[in-house]
Amino acid sequence: MKAREVRKLGTEELDIEVLQLRRKLFELESQRVTERIQDTSQFKRIKKDIARLLTEKQMRAGTAS
Repeated sequence: MKAREVRKLGTEELDIEVLQLRRKLFELESQRVTERIQDTSQFKRIKKDIARLLTEKQMRAGTAS
């Protein structure tokens, strides 16, 4: 997810997207324990996307107050 795409999302959409990505990361972590994962780069990509979304959320909260 690019920063440009993140800025287009609404506040509720940011929250929903963060929850979805956290669930996906949890599922990947569970798979890591139980089976072999082919594409380990997913972990880094998902974590970066979560950070990008949370950063945008914080920026909006800072400018709104």
